[in-house]
Amino acid sequence: MKHSSGQLFSIALLSTIAGLTFMLQAALTPDAAKPDRHLTHDPDAMAENFEIRRLDDQGKLKYRLTAPYIVHFSDDDSSEVKTPRLIAYRQDAPPLTLTADQAKITARGEMIYLNENVKILREATTQSPALLASTSLLTVEPDAGLAYTDKAIEITQGASWIKGIGARIDSNASTFELQSRVRGHHVASRVQP
Repeated sequence: MKHSSGQLFSIALLSTIAGLTFMLQAALTPDAAKPDRHLTHDPDAMAENFEIRRLDDQGKLKYRLTAPYIVHFSDDDSSEVKTPRLIAYRQDAPPLTLTADQAKITARGEMIYLNENVKILREATTQSPALLASTSLLTVEPDAGLAYTDKAIEITQGASWIKGIGARIDSNASTFELQSRVRGHHVASRVQP
């Protein structure tokens, strides 16, 4: 089959007109009809092996957040983190290390929502063994030094343990307050003569 040059010219002309019509329609469509990037929860930035440090008013390290991967979302200015590690430094007490499988951080970092396999570790001191708390979800206010959950939590320290539903943790006062259905087993430490 043979095509004449007139037929090819007509096809090319129609294709060009269709393309120009599409471009003109796109240019004249109001912005309201176009999807707004701020209305969709799409990532706009990511980083690997990051570290965030926050200092107190005296310039001392208050807490440090590290993770191998973070994704930022522009619609709500939040971030999602894989395997975060948050270390809260405290005066006159060992730091608390919080880890989880993932976390969500609010826009200014005032709230961190740790979830899945959440662990809180306070290393052993000369006066007491290490303390380890486990839960599935923990809301942390790092600047205030507070954390809380309404989920099941288990705390072990040496051979002693305590379990309950819901907890409020104040790292400034070094307290864990369990809310309900609390039970446990306390093993007194032996005093050396």
